[in-house]
Amino acid sequence: MQAFDQVSGIALPMDRENVDTDAIVPQRWLVTVERDGLGTGLFGSWRYDEQGGDKPDFVLNQPAYRGANILVAGANYGCGSSREHAVWAHLDYGIRAVIAPSYGPIFYENCLKNGLLPVVLPDSTVAAMLRQIQATPGVHCRVDLLRREVTGPDAAVHGFTMDEGRRRALLDGTDEIALTLKMEQHIAAFARHDGLERPWTL
Repeated sequence: MQAFDQVSGIALPMDRENVDTDAIVPQRWLVTVERDGLGTGLFGSWRYDEQGGDKPDFVLNQPAYRGANILVAGANYGCGSSREHAVWAHLDYGIRAVIAPSYGPIFYENCLKNGLLPVVLPDSTVAAMLRQIQATPGVHCRVDLLRREVTGPDAAVHGFTMDEGRRRALLDGTDEIALTLKMEQHIAAFARHDGLERPWTL
């Protein structure tokens, strides 16, 4: 998992509530377990017309938002199915952080396991940020996990909270497997001792 400490760049407004994972990455892009290339499917049904061409009015196709690496969205972002591809599509597109008032719980967990930072801010704060981003397309924001702060388009700084263990895992770039492997010597020592104490378990 790629470590995360901070990101600064163009903010992409997704001014909708209850954006589900079926919309984030539609079924036609779920034919692979590879992450590379999934960015092309991010919001695919909203992004492309029936011939596969760009829909010019959709936010991802507007030139001012090209290269965005922070997404700001409405409440309950990432609800719906548990497809991990929804997180992978963000990362492959270049999105490193999402800011929203709330998330679908499975999507939130998948973010943390894959290095995509899901920031929770109050509804009113997110609504104000969305208005600012839409008023000045291409404006920059900053998300700092070290300080647990978001700097909005108007330079206002908003603090956010996060479980310290999850925060440390993101900063270190370690998932559950990596954390377990760090304990490999202790696990092996326990197995040897337990084998002597209870040889019938071997």
